[in-house]
Amino acid sequence: MSTIYKLPLVLEPQPEGGFTVTCPFLPELITEGDSIKEALENAEDALLAVIEAYGDLGRPLPTALQPMAPVAPMWLETAVAVS
Repeated sequence: MSTIYKLPLVLEPQPEGGFTVTCPFLPELITEGDSIKEALENAEDALLAVIEAYGDLGRPLPTALQPMAPVAPMWLETAVAVS
């Protein structure tokens, strides 16, 4: 079973198209995507890399970023594009 983390993501539109993704809790988490969907998928990969790097360095994750119980209710805000 996967670990679920609750974290804020900032998707900043880029003038040339696409989005840059950052996380206020994890300054090391920076990625991008051509669409919102791709940006969020890349954010998942970036989060895994950051968690692994913290582990390799023996650093604890920020206290604001803690695993959630997989059965706990969660609030999720997202953007949905409808054509």
